[in-house]
Amino acid sequence: MKKKGFISSFLVRLKFSAIMAANGVTSNLLRTFLTVLGIAIGVAAVVSLMGIGEGARQAVVAQFESLGQNVIVIKANFKEYNFSAADAADLQERVEGIEYTTPVVNAFIPKTNSKKISMRWRRNDFELEVLGVNNNYPVIRDHKLMSGNFFTSLHVKQSAPVAVLGYNVAMSFLNGRSPVGQIMKINGINYRIVGVMAPKGEGNGDGIDDKVIIPYTSAMRISELKNVDEIWAKSNSSDDAELAMVQLGRIYKRKISGTVINTNANQPGTDGNTGEIGGEVSIPMPPEEEVPEENPNEGNIFTKGEEPITITSLNQLVEQADQANRVMSLLLGGIAAVSLLVGGIGIMNIMLVAVTERTGEIGVRRALGAKQEDLLIQFLLEAIYVSIIGCFVGIIMGSFAVNLATRYGLDAVISAQSIRIALGVALSSGLLFGVYPAINASSLPPVEALKRS
Repeated sequence: MKKKGFISSFLVRLKFSAIMAANGVTSNLLRTFLTVLGIAIGVAAVVSLMGIGEGARQAVVAQFESLGQNVIVIKANFKEYNFSAADAADLQERVEGIEYTTPVVNAFIPKTNSKKISMRWRRNDFELEVLGVNNNYPVIRDHKLMSGNFFTSLHVKQSAPVAVLGYNVAMSFLNGRSPVGQIMKINGINYRIVGVMAPKGEGNGDGIDDKVIIPYTSAMRISELKNVDEIWAKSNSSDDAELAMVQLGRIYKRKISGTVINTNANQPGTDGNTGEIGGEVSIPMPPEEEVPEENPNEGNIFTKGEEPITITSLNQLVEQADQANRVMSLLLGGIAAVSLLVGGIGIMNIMLVAVTERTGEIGVRRALGAKQEDLLIQFLLEAIYVSIIGCFVGIIMGSFAVNLATRYGLDAVISAQSIRIALGVALSSGLLFGVYPAINASSLPPVEALKRS
């Protein structure tokens, strides 16, 4: 019975303290408004800045993911290390974890090295980038077709003049109607359009929406190439991709090491023999007269510290970009949280002024039997009320700022994490900075409080 009586008595006192705290907040609206404004600006800053950071993170991650999941890119950075087209099929057989591969040719005009290939559609002339791949491209890049079909392995083998259009390219033809089955000229040769790729979105998929896709064998013919400088591979899972990365590293490390040995073999005083390097084509040494006598290592890529072949896992790039942008978002949130601390100091100052102004009220309450903890709870509740109101106003202001930023082209989202951080910091600062004034108010003796009034 005593316990129930204590609880009911505490609840009654808590209710009365809450009512008194609400009256204290509304008794001076201008002062309350200024205090709320300080908290609201801090919350809005946290929500908006972290929203911009989160939006940038999601945009970067989306760009990498649009290139396909579990994709590995093998690229030669120097002409001496170009791959043969057969290397792609060889890797698919030799490397455990790789399910699909494709040679990649970014077509160009040999005379000008321009990547813009001339095209003609009916009476219209224009220039576009042309990507050469094999029939595995849709699977590797996780890119679906919107209409028609992708070219087949037979098309690739026969260097057939067939093309698949990116979404934006297709939409510019026939006023949005499907161009499948129509003929267009690419570099003066008639190509039949067999399909249209689904849209990836602006800035995604390495700009594939604005490109034309043809068999890599046809692209090699346009660019007058015998080898390719890039291979794309795909695994079924991230674990398989990591395993494949290790094996690929070993294969190409041996290839590069073998290349150094074979190029040294061409120096005077050696037998000059070259041959196969672990199943790969060896790279011959440039003519002797091209190497200056005074500096034999000039132009040597190994002395420059440059990687002749880079093997990149897109999964790792996604993780790195995600982590970097999360750190940036937290830093932006931390900077904005400083304004919340300023708002908390404002709460403390206002509460201290309120205690001074309301010493008469405090004295009367203490004289009528109010306990020290009742006054402590009352003034703490006042600080919490102000913080809660400031939080809600700040979230609305921050959401408006995020929408405004989105309207002007920035990638910004309303992040649940930013709202949680803003609420936590605002309520904590309100509670923290409200403790000292509340203790001051509750520790005033009744006689002293009445005397000051």
